[in-house]
This record gives sequence, structure tokens and C-alpha cells, in this order.
Amino acid sequence: MILFPAIDLKDGKCVRLKLGDMATATVYNEDPAAQARAFEEQGFEWLHVVDLNGAFKGQSVNSAAVGAILKATKNPVQLGGGIRTLPQIEDWLARGLARVILGTVAVRDPELVKEACRLFPGKVAVGIDAKGGKVAVEGWAEASELGVIELAKKFEGAGVAAIIYTDIDRDGVLTGINWESTIELAEAVSIPVIASGGLASIADIVRMTMPDAKKLEGAISGRALYDGRIDPAEALAILRGEKPGPGLFEERA
Repeated sequence: MILFPAIDLKDGKCVRLKLGDMATATVYNEDPAAQARAFEEQGFEWLHVVDLNGAFKGQSVNSAAVGAILKATKNPVQLGGGIRTLPQIEDWLARGLARVILGTVAVRDPELVKEACRLFPGKVAVGIDAKGGKVAVEGWAEASELGVIELAKKFEGAGVAAIIYTDIDRDGVLTGINWESTIELAEAVSIPVIASGGLASIADIVRMTMPDAKKLEGAISGRALYDGRIDPAEALAILRGEKPGPGLFEERA
């Protein structure tokens, strides 16, 4: 079970949004590369990066910051936001990314995603961001009529490395992950699922260790790490089974 610390990039800085609204950006670190090094030093083994500007523009905008991150950490990095063509995918993987995350293009052109999986096995993840149960695209600015599971099933057998599922209604507001819909998705497909949006406290970390969550590959944490609501050493020890977590229901009471 992997805990992915998140670096969301806006105008070259490490920020967090609330509910995907760019106007709510809080800057947590003006040096994303330094933040990447800090996460590695804290014991994290992966890094989740999103080019927020790129998600809205449809092409990479914060490529310099991402390049600095790749040089600053030995950890594998997955990147989403504005990656929508095969040449972009090839370029990013050549620069050292472990995975590209395809979101909008997964809705607009699922065949391109399947082709990318064929060309770059194990290197392509699909980002499914949902609001009210429907998939959102273009940096969450537009809603589609697609259901989450309906979209996910389009990629069964295609070789997708993981599905990153974000409940937009919970993102950045520390209300806890939508475990019900996340686990429902994980049980509906054979593709590994990563939970995103709303991770709030050690209670969510403990929830990751429950039997029904075992199918998940992990979860992404942003604001809760930056605000100090989650202690990295404690969280990682719980996920490794080295430390019992506090009572789940006591924590949530």
C-alpha cells in the first residue's frame, strides 16, 4: 500500500487547491524540487505531480518545474495535467517519468490511451476525476455524461498501470476520502486503483489497511501532509504494519 505525496504545480510553485478551483490556490513551497527532496527524505517512495496550468491549457506548462523535480529525487514520479498526445507521452517518459497520467484524453480518445499502453507498457495511468458521480475533464472545468465505472471498464485488458480516482467534491477540503465509491470502483475492475481527494487524517491511513481496501494500490495525500495533520513517519509505519494506528472509529468520532 503506497502513500503518494502530491505536488500540484501552478505558475512554477507548489500549491494546493480547494475543490479544484484555481482561485483558491495556497502556495506551500516556491521550490517544488526542494519539496520533492523533502518527501524523499521523509521516507516516501513515490511522488504524484500535477501540472494544474497544463490541465486547463491542454499542454504542459510547468515543464521546467517538473524537470527540476526529476533531477531532485530518486523516487519514481507520476505526472498528470495537459498530457494528451503520443509525442507528449513519449517525451515525458524519455525525460525520466515513471508514469504519465492521462485524464481528459481518456474520455475524448480512449483508443489513444490504449495505444499508449501498448507502446509504453506499465508506464500509463488513467486519471478519473468525478463530480457527482460523473467524470470531469479539462482541468475539472467541464462535466461529461460518463460514469466512473463506465469509463474505467473501457480500459480493462489494455495494460493501464493504475487508475487514479479523485472525488472532486472532497479534494483539498480535508473531509476524508470517499471510500465507498473508491472501493466500489476497485471491485469493479482489475486495474489497480489509487484513491485521491480528501485524505484528512491518520484515520484515513488506518482505513487504507482495512481488508476491503486491500485491492487499492494506495492513496494520494496533499493538504493533510502540508498542514501537518498527518505525520509522515507514523503514516508510513502504519502502512508497513510496523505500528498499530489509533482506533479508526475513535479517530472519526
